Amino acid sequence: MIIEVNVPQLPESVSEATLMTWNKKIGEFVERDESLIDLETDKVVLELPAPQAGVIVEIIEADGATVTSGQLLAKIDTAAKAENVATPAAAPEAEKAPTQTSKEAIAMPAAAKLAAENNVDLNTVQGTGRDGRILKQDVQAAGNKQAPTHVGQVSQNQVLSSSAAVALPLGERPEQRVPMSRLRQRVAERLIQSQQENAILTTFNEVNMKPVMDLRAKYKEKFEKEHGIKLGFMSFFVKAAVAALKKYPVVNASVDGNDIIYHGYFDIGIAVGSPRGLVVPILRNADQMSIADIERQIAEFAVKAKDGKLALEDLTGGTFSVTNGGTFGSMMSTPIINPPQSAILGMHSTKERAVVENGQIVIRPMMYLALSYDHRIIDGREAVLTLVTIKDLLEDPARLILDV
Repeated sequence: MIIEVNVPQLPESVSEATLMTWNKKIGEFVERDESLIDLETDKVVLELPAPQAGVIVEIIEADGATVTSGQLLAKIDTAAKAENVATPAAAPEAEKAPTQTSKEAIAMPAAAKLAAENNVDLNTVQGTGRDGRILKQDVQAAGNKQAPTHVGQVSQNQVLSSSAAVALPLGERPEQRVPMSRLRQRVAERLIQSQQENAILTTFNEVNMKPVMDLRAKYKEKFEKEHGIKLGFMSFFVKAAVAALKKYPVVNASVDGNDIIYHGYFDIGIAVGSPRGLVVPILRNADQMSIADIERQIAEFAVKAKDGKLALEDLTGGTFSVTNGGTFGSMMSTPIINPPQSAILGMHSTKERAVVENGQIVIRPMMYLALSYDHRIIDGREAVLTLVTIKDLLEDPARLILDV
């Protein structure tokens, strides 16, 4: 019996998806629910499982194709045996068998072709696909580390994910055209939307991080032993932000036409870097979470983001966001609001600086904080006081525990 493999119903806010790399080829047997291919949308990567066990007899759409809900992708014969199905001699790239390297890693067809074109040794490439498969992007990343020495050696096929670092040889005016991933396109669209629709203003302050750093240093080993997770700084900022939002609820609100929607809950978005680009998973009901809960959830998000396993529900909603440019060394920035939210807190690098305390010059680990807000509904007073509240709580972290 021949059954069809179709694109599943995509989420309401997603109109189309891009096929990544087929995990199976024509003539191969596939188990029920075994992953056939990943679908990249502008928000998440979805796995497409086999609806029934059988042999793939036809692949309709190859790697990189743009598809929509319900579109036919392949056909499976549930009665056939793998050895009885002949693979066409001129099969498309997506249908060819993976290539074995001398280290027994499996290179997918697109990856093997790109490696051959750019003289990349597959034995030096670390596969990030399922079961260690070497994907096209793995070869691209390896090729960047071995950048060609002459512009003529830069192949048109040597393109990178737009979120990856591009390494080009210097001299002779080389160029690479890099297509935006769906995620990058979506990020660009939302940032432009934010700039055009919000009256964005940013207020700054600085915070002495010594009290938090001392508290963390004192208890981090006991904390990790007790909760099985490392104690970071982000949980303190989330807790401080939630306390400030409770005092100034308009900062936790959003605009809908001519209405202001005040949210009676605190869903905090945490900006996380991933191989596909920036994503902002949501801490649901952050006001009800302990510091250990927050640290555990953030760690889980980081792993999911790295593996491309964030689900749509992980990224949907949010009433306020926190972003940490200090991870990359940023001293100061003006973060852009993540619509439909009305404010975002930016953290930055902590640096020892000379400050005045009680008339004395002392050295303290200082961090600049930035709060960007939508001036249409948030006045300067509320924005400034929100940031001052966050600063005060971080400089006296016992208040976060005592809720005072």
